Amino acid sequence: MRVAISGSTGLIGGNLATDLASDGVEVVRLVRRVPRRADEIGWDPLAANGLDPAALRGVDAVVHLSGAPIARGRWTAARKAELRASRIASTSTLVSAMVAAGAGPRVLACGSAIGYYGQAGDRAVDESAPQGAGFLADLVHDWEAAAGPASAAGLRVVNLRSGIVLAPGGGMLGPLLLPFRLGLGAKLGSGSQYLSWISITDEVRAIRFVLDDDQITGPVNLTAPEPVTNAEFTRALARALGRPAVLGIPATALRLALGEVASELLGSARVLPGALTAAGFSFRHRAIGDALRDLLGTP
Repeated sequence: MRVAISGSTGLIGGNLATDLASDGVEVVRLVRRVPRRADEIGWDPLAANGLDPAALRGVDAVVHLSGAPIARGRWTAARKAELRASRIASTSTLVSAMVAAGAGPRVLACGSAIGYYGQAGDRAVDESAPQGAGFLADLVHDWEAAAGPASAAGLRVVNLRSGIVLAPGGGMLGPLLLPFRLGLGAKLGSGSQYLSWISITDEVRAIRFVLDDDQITGPVNLTAPEPVTNAEFTRALARALGRPAVLGIPATALRLALGEVASELLGSARVLPGALTAAGFSFRHRAIGDALRDLLGTP
């Protein structure tokens, strides 16, 4: 099998590429520079013809994971435009090349996010739930729509609606480790908002699962089956590190510091992996405590 990956230097893409290669899968990386190795394909994700279709011939599947980080910096008008272009324009560029490739990839696993559901409160939602409201919900809707022409052309498309991916080396968890180890761990706002998480181990396993199962199409929530509140996550991380966590950051302070981004930290989405569960996927990490201890190597 030959799999092309965009965003292969990111948290998810890097772990996925390493895992696939360890099983003998040939990984081809889409890079935004001049290729330096035989396993690289150069492309310009923001250009209408930024990827040569011929470069995808002989590739069985594409995993599209590139995109500017959501939570890095305030959501100014320019930042929002960057977030949209890095996802929507890049998906359109990739899909156009895939459709034109002829004997090219037949599967597209396209990055997406549970931001589609907006602020669902404590109501459990799965892939059957409607689109929510807000910038992220609209972004995800348009992001997934950009993959539509691939489905229309007969390719199998899976929209990877990832939750908060927990990994010790990055993502949300990485920056929290030092303050929590110093005893400065804190819940955000009331702490009652739900956090729909997944370990990097299960994120990679789930992506490989949907690549291998020809019956899976459309949106797939990549979240653990047991979402937790922010307060529960804070307590679980403190326990895993053997440190106290009695502090709290008021919602007002977060809004002043982060602007609109704070709404995502304070909002609540209790998202369940309906499609994965129905397809028979077995999670390695179902409970947050087990996941954190395993990821951090603590007893």
